[in-house]
Amino acid sequence: MKFSLSWLKDHLDTTASVEEIAAKLNAIGLEVEGVEDPAAKLVGFRIAKVLTAARHPDADKLQVLSVDLGDGNPLQVVCGAPNARAGLVGVLGLPGAVVPANGMELKKSAIRGVESNGMMCSTRELELGEDHDGIIELPADAPIGTAFAEYHGSDPVFDVAITPNRPDCMGVYGIARDLAAAGLGTLKPVPAKATPGSFPCPTEIRTDDPDGCPAFYGRVIRGVKNGPSPEWMQARLLSAGQRPISALVDITNYVMLAYGRPAHAYDLAKLTGAIFARRAVDGETVLALNGKEYTLDSEMTVIADDAGVHDIAGIMGGEHSGCSDTTTDVLLEVAYFNSARIGDTGRKLNLTSDARQRFERGVDPAFLDAGLDLLTALILEICGGEASEVVRAGTPPTTPKVVAYDPARSLWLGGVTIPDNTQRATLAALGFIADDAWNVTIPTWRPDVDGAADIVEEVVRIHGIDNVDSVALPRADGVARPTATPAQKLERRVRRAAAARGLNEAVTWSFLPVPEAEAFATGNGGLWVLANPISEDMKAMRPSLLPGLLSAVRRNVDRGAASLRLFELGRRYLRGDAGHSDERLTLGAVLAGEKTARGWATGKAQPFDAFDAKAEALALLAEAGAPVDNLQVMGEAGPQFHPGQSGTLRLGPKTVLARFGMLHPATLKQFDIGVPVAAVELFLEAIPGKRGAATFARSAYAPPALQSVTRDFAFLVNAALPAGDLVRTVKGADKANIVAVRLFDDFRGAGVPEGQKSLAVEVTLQPGDKSYTEADLKAIAERVTAAAAKLGAVLRG
Repeated sequence: MKFSLSWLKDHLDTTASVEEIAAKLNAIGLEVEGVEDPAAKLVGFRIAKVLTAARHPDADKLQVLSVDLGDGNPLQVVCGAPNARAGLVGVLGLPGAVVPANGMELKKSAIRGVESNGMMCSTRELELGEDHDGIIELPADAPIGTAFAEYHGSDPVFDVAITPNRPDCMGVYGIARDLAAAGLGTLKPVPAKATPGSFPCPTEIRTDDPDGCPAFYGRVIRGVKNGPSPEWMQARLLSAGQRPISALVDITNYVMLAYGRPAHAYDLAKLTGAIFARRAVDGETVLALNGKEYTLDSEMTVIADDAGVHDIAGIMGGEHSGCSDTTTDVLLEVAYFNSARIGDTGRKLNLTSDARQRFERGVDPAFLDAGLDLLTALILEICGGEASEVVRAGTPPTTPKVVAYDPARSLWLGGVTIPDNTQRATLAALGFIADDAWNVTIPTWRPDVDGAADIVEEVVRIHGIDNVDSVALPRADGVARPTATPAQKLERRVRRAAAARGLNEAVTWSFLPVPEAEAFATGNGGLWVLANPISEDMKAMRPSLLPGLLSAVRRNVDRGAASLRLFELGRRYLRGDAGHSDERLTLGAVLAGEKTARGWATGKAQPFDAFDAKAEALALLAEAGAPVDNLQVMGEAGPQFHPGQSGTLRLGPKTVLARFGMLHPATLKQFDIGVPVAAVELFLEAIPGKRGAATFARSAYAPPALQSVTRDFAFLVNAALPAGDLVRTVKGADKANIVAVRLFDDFRGAGVPEGQKSLAVEVTLQPGDKSYTEADLKAIAERVTAAAAKLGAVLRG
């Protein structure tokens, strides 16, 4: 929220400097994002007097001015403003000055062949107003040659970030209240005085939706003259980033920004019959002030008349009933709307506004009469006219909350001792009322305060967080116990292992476009689709980490990356039983592009293949503590993978620890990727825990006393038999002696029967307390061949 120093001083009697105000705002929890001095934009602009004005020789709409800066050396300036004339005192931008409105740097130049030494400026060009019909006209006694910034004066603008729990500070008055409570001045009373009505209100006002609109106040003001708002009001609105429109519109915006009270003014001539709040009808439409048409439903509250909808209640008015220059009679609306309803409506329509921000956070339900009085007084003062009697339909929820409070809680919860009388004074300054028994009545403008802890927060923040002593937490003697959970240790270990293997970590969104999420959906209950997404491209919770990684691959390949090795460790989101969220820890990895670049020794560039993905999967599973020696390689990696170049790693037929392989061409086409991609997905939550891992430490490593022995075996097997099955079977033939089995040859060709292949394995044997004899080795070999025979394997001669 933005506001100027002079606007703040309308409500706060203070002599504090800009720096003191900014520091105090930060200290009490109202973060200052910046302080801007508009005068800094006016460097290079000076007050000048037009001495002569003559028609440009080659342009009918241009004049050649002789401009005096008070130094006796008039400058020649070409100007197109219709009000440029001899004797006018205005503002001249000299060469080198930057025009605030468009960032253009002024230079000495020739315009239609005539030299111009600067530019006479309008209020819009200097961002001092919206008038662009002519150049600025200053009083005749304005000091010629003086810097315009010095003449205009400095009115710094504060930019304060208001957290969602502080709706009371969505108006300048609420911020002034906080500063006054913090001792930085005296809060001025709200200048709201009731204006008696001189005639009955000619329009029926009511609320037919007491849940969505509990209270609807209004009155008619007739005989108004709409036009530009006063300069002081335009300056206030400009400091807040609002564009002045007309007096009637500016007045409602001014009251909203000053007091956090949204309101609306209707052109009475454009209304038909009664004006009332009601539920919308499904399919009903309204053309809003932003020029867009919105389709409504029966869960939304609207303001309508007998002819139809005029206003999306609490969010935005309708275009066809807004005030214009021809408006002579207005109907003022000051209502209280259900904050939850406003929020739901805004999200459904994807429509934001200043009014919605305030209503959905919570406006003061007791400020309806005061808001109507402020609006009435300003309209009568600026636009003239006479006001009708006030009509009050419904009742706002003004019953205050009362919270039992113990001032000792400032020490228990806030860590600081604050005297009781100081706490009472602080609460009173903030609008709270504490009786002798410390039953605290919460002001109606503070819907965020629910309990005693909230009151402690108010007292402590005004006292000053910087005044709370920093006290170290108590720590027992001895060695600190580890705090990382097993899951956290697993994540850390696997992340480091992936990085050590040359993979680069990526961090992608947990949200995906629905088509990309559907491409990787498991089919178990469907996707989690957000009702209020950040955008349409972030609507579905990811069922896999691979879509985000593939999007990263596409972006990098499009930018010329030749080889990519990416991984991400995070959670995927599935629909569990009874619609509950099922979050599962997963590691995804992709290998795309060139595995090895082309070279004189390697020849052509080599792409990644399914075996590279399998190697990554096995290595990372081993680091995660999975029993990789017991894993089975099976198919069914999923439709996203190439059916002949992918597989799964399982413990038994049902427990899938990983899937790996080349992605299907259709998957790559959907993600617009033109290079082959190998992918890995590890399901870390499926890895079984080690028995007794929390109780017993691993025994110390002791190298064997005797040297190991290796023996090679070559078997003829069915060509369809996975080599991993043979390796696993051979290793289990003699668990006491065989410590490792490695496949080193896969041959098909001359000497091997059709439909078969030759698999050669290296078997490592480790003797225990004595070396092997020939009989021992023969017995082991027989056990190996017997085990292999169960798979149909025959030892080659």
